Amino acid sequence: MNHRASIIASLSFIFIFNPFGGFSQEKPKKFEVACIGFYNVENLYDTENDTLVNDEEFLPEGGNRWTDKLYREKLQHMSQVISQIGTDASPDGAIVLGMAEIENRKVVEDLIAQPLLKGRNYGIVHYDGPDRRGVDVGLIYRKDFFTVESSRSIRLVNPSDTSFRTRDQLLVSGSLRGERVHFMVAHWPSRRGGEKASSPLRMLAAQTGRKVIDSILAVEPNARIIYMGDLNDDPINKSLTEGLRAKGNRNKLQAGDMFNTMYAFYKDGIGTLAYRDAWNLFDQLVITQPFLNGNDGGFQFNRSRIFNKPFIRKQDGNFDGYPWRTFVGGKYDGGFSDHFPVYLVLMREIK
Repeated sequence: MNHRASIIASLSFIFIFNPFGGFSQEKPKKFEVACIGFYNVENLYDTENDTLVNDEEFLPEGGNRWTDKLYREKLQHMSQVISQIGTDASPDGAIVLGMAEIENRKVVEDLIAQPLLKGRNYGIVHYDGPDRRGVDVGLIYRKDFFTVESSRSIRLVNPSDTSFRTRDQLLVSGSLRGERVHFMVAHWPSRRGGEKASSPLRMLAAQTGRKVIDSILAVEPNARIIYMGDLNDDPINKSLTEGLRAKGNRNKLQAGDMFNTMYAFYKDGIGTLAYRDAWNLFDQLVITQPFLNGNDGGFQFNRSRIFNKPFIRKQDGNFDGYPWRTFVGGKYDGGFSDHFPVYLVLMREIK
């Protein structure tokens, strides 16, 4: 698809009443649109045994009986979702998409080769991380919209436990239609062992991410940075508000604060995953203030969305309305993921 399809023109002309001369006519404004998303794809494993990680449950003879047929069905389901993310704002869909719970580069290659995604010419940024289960974060991007200039993987080190291993955070910097943008993708430590007991690890992850953000801002004070991921905490938790310095009120941001574009959804009781009849909003998109200023001609934040269309939700039973999972209670349920994807819309006026 031609990238000019991402340009939205206003409808005809805008007529404004002038009390001294009737109606006046203004030139229509045109905007360029870029959709950026994140999706925890829930255990996207291949069927081959990697002896360096604990992937045995996702093998044909493993506990999940993970066959090539199920793997192919999972890929088709993921491509069905990804192909629709952001298409309400632009037919080009997600120009950049961060992902969590991918086993390796191969599964991402298989994913973007699916018929629904193949024509988008996605590129991949991925590094193998230290997680014992072998799941990583990664990023796919449309090569005709975004050019990667640099990338690196950031290790989370726990000084009090040298044996601790979790997902790396990913930093990708480049040119989004000629504008420099930095993307960070994260999957913070889980709440295993209880929210309170595990919270120091997520605070450590937040501080690690914030340190990288501060290092960018020290060189580029007006840097456009998008921090995205499954953070295993809600927008109100201290890991977000203090560790990452992500706030929910754009009118009260102080110097260096970031804006959490998902905060309002959480306050309205809307989440991206559910557990025991309670919703959480762990999947978040956080941006630096230049996306809000609107005075430099660059891409500006327009809105965020949770992609929760009916086809990826359970439609009956005890989990009616929840994300339709791949496995439930150790049994294959034929769904998509235990998380809803999220995305934001950026707009830039064309003059």
